[in-house]
Formats: sequence, structure tokens, C-alpha cells
Amino acid sequence: MMGLLRTMMPHKVQLLAVLAFGLALLFMENQIQRIEESREVLERTMARHEGAESEPWKGGAGGQVTPSLSEADDVVVIYNRVPKTGSTSFTNIAYDLCGRNGFHVLHINTSKNNPVLSLQDQVRFVHNVTSWSEMKPAFYHGHVVYLDFSKYGVEGKPVYVNVVRDPVERLVSYYYFLRFGDDYRPGLRRRKQGDKKTFDECVATGGPDCAAEKLWLQIPFFCGHHSECWTVGSRWALETAKANLVRQYLLVGLTEELEDFVMILEAVLPRFFRGATQLYRTGKKSHLRRTSEKKPLAPETLSRLRRSEVWKMENEFYLFARDHFHFVRAHAVREQDGVVSVLPQSFFYEKIYPKVS
Repeated sequence: MMGLLRTMMPHKVQLLAVLAFGLALLFMENQIQRIEESREVLERTMARHEGAESEPWKGGAGGQVTPSLSEADDVVVIYNRVPKTGSTSFTNIAYDLCGRNGFHVLHINTSKNNPVLSLQDQVRFVHNVTSWSEMKPAFYHGHVVYLDFSKYGVEGKPVYVNVVRDPVERLVSYYYFLRFGDDYRPGLRRRKQGDKKTFDECVATGGPDCAAEKLWLQIPFFCGHHSECWTVGSRWALETAKANLVRQYLLVGLTEELEDFVMILEAVLPRFFRGATQLYRTGKKSHLRRTSEKKPLAPETLSRLRRSEVWKMENEFYLFARDHFHFVRAHAVREQDGVVSVLPQSFFYEKIYPKVS
């Protein structure tokens, strides 16, 4: 057939046809070669990221390598711990790891355990945290309410983390803690020691230590230093606390799911928490702390507390925090055959221009 076409076509047309066919072959070979080169680059990139697993990308502007959030030596983490949410259990993990991982742990001890700082102390604290280079990287912890560093004209903001708990369980735990202490320092005399009244009896007689207003604590801890944060039942305080939880905190965990909280923190902040999950699971358990003499609530006591507007708002905040943590957890870990593990990095970069020779 091709021979018949050649005999029918003029000589010049034959030459043009051969030339066009040759150019087409060259173009196709060039395209195939480019596809092969792109495939090799992609494979190298994927292999590099798969090998690094969950380690974050550290490429800076202009191709320079800059420390990431998880490994930088000037990172400051603040855990403004809410009382009776498992805070001592968690901070003891930090104390166990600080020597091994090379960071400092500092306890913020306030006068009379007042969680609200004066304006002058706010300025002092912000200055200390941001400029005390000898203490960096640092993990600060204490019963202090949220403080917005952006208000004070300083460079660099700390990384906030926290843990929340069911509001009734938290209040009941605190009630018995003030009377009987815990297994962490069993010989220490507590403020309400000697008061044998149960929480049920306190609610039935209208005692001040078990009043619904005492539930108002997790909201102001996340709301901050504004006066409205401490107005019991304030809707503004509730919405501000929600906004701060999502926008200002790297991670907020749950007391009843503390291991998952530790696991995710180890993945995102290995500079501080490398080895934390293994320590939590198999360590000497010195980080575990339990309130003594705590008794279960009668159904009528729980029902009475849940009728209050304060409980409804604190519970709304708790459920908001719980849902957000579960959302983060669902995208951060996987569970297979009862074993929970952190997911490896699931993104990489491509089509990077201009090309690097």
C-alpha cells in the first residue's frame, strides 16, 4: 500500500511526508523522555517523604532550610492547666522528658492560686516568656487563664495547649480533692480537710462548694483576662472561649482520652514530646494521679446540677472542645486491630517552578 502511495505521490511531496513523519517521531520521543524524567522526580520526592514519614517539611524561602515549629530551639509551649483535668498527670510526662529531649519546664506559681494576672504581671510574664532565651525551648505550666500575647507588641507567640473535662466530673473531683487530697502527695493537708460531707449531701443542703456557679471555670480559663470572662453565665464569654480554643490553641485534649492527646502532641511537637506515648503506656506510671475518697453521684444530684444554666453553658463548651478534638484525632491517627498509631505525612510538593538545575 505504501509503495502504491509513493508511486502516486510526486517526489517533493514524498520528501515532505517523510520529513513530517520524522519530526513527529522526534516529538513523541522527546515527550516520552520528559514523562520519564517527571516520573523519576516524583518517585524520588515520594520516597523522600515516605522515608521521613511524619517529619514536617523544612524548606524555607530561597531554598534555605529553616527550623520547623516541631524542632526549633526557641519554641515556647504554654499549658495553662485547668484544675482537676489531669493536669498533673500530663505535666509529669514533660518533667520526665525534659532532660532527654533538651528543653526546660517551668511551673507558673501564682499568689493564693489566683489564675488572673494583674496588668503589670501580664507585661512581666510576656516579657519573660519571649526574651528569656536561656530557658528556650520551654514548657510553661500553671493554673493561669489564657493570655493573648499579640496585645503586648512582642514578636513571636507561644504555642498553647490544654486539656478539658466533663464539667460535673471536674467539679466533683475538685470537691473531694480539697477534702481528701490524692495519691500523689497523700500526706499533704488540704484546705477542706476534716469536712466529711459528701457531694450529694452538699448539693442537698445548698452548700457553697457544690453550687452550680462553681462549674464556671473552663470557660473563663479559655476566655482570658477580660472582666466579662468571669461573669457567670455570660454568653459572650462562652463564644470567646470557643473562638480562642480553635484559633489560639494548637491542641486541646480530653481528660478521658489523655493518651490520644499525648500521641498527637508527640507527632506535632517531637522537640518536646518525643517518647511521650511510650512513656505513658509503659512507664512507671508516676504521672498518673487520682483523687482519694471520691464517691459516685446520686441521680438526683446530677439531675439538679444539669438543670442549671451554668451547667448547660459549661457543658456546651465541653462538647464543643470534645467534637473538635475528635475531628483532629480522626485526621491524625488510625486504629487497626486495636492499635492506634499516628498517620504519616500525606502531602508533598510538585510542579515547583522555576526549575532547579
